[in-house]
Amino acid sequence: MAFDAIPKDLRGLRACLVCSLVKSFDQFETDGCENCEEFLRMKNNKDNVYDHTSNNFDGIIALTTPTDSWVAKWQRLSRFTRGIYAISVSGTLPQSTLRDMKNRGIVYKSRDRSQR
Repeated sequence: MAFDAIPKDLRGLRACLVCSLVKSFDQFETDGCENCEEFLRMKNNKDNVYDHTSNNFDGIIALTTPTDSWVAKWQRLSRFTRGIYAISVSGTLPQSTLRDMKNRGIVYKSRDRSQR
C-alpha cells in the first residue's frame, strides 16, 4: 500500500461495499479499490464508485499487517491489502454486480453490521 491510498482528510470518505476499504471518492476514482478492482472496475468510473461504495459506515481500523492481525481475522480482512477499513458499511450492491461476483466464484458477505 502506498501512502497515497491513505485518506488525507476525514471528511467525504467512502467505504467499499465488498471489502470495506476506506478512501476518498477521488482516490477510488483515480486508483479503484486495491482489493476489488478486478470485478468492481471503479477506476476512472464515477458511476461505479457511487454504486460500489458508501459514505455510511461505522468505525475505522488501520491495518499494517493484515496477515498477522487478530482484528483483521475477526473482520475478515486478512487477505486484503494494508489500509484503512470500516468496521461496518451500510449499503447494497447492484444486482448486476452480485451476479458478476457469483459467476466469478466470489462469495459476497455483507459488511453491514448495523442490523445485528
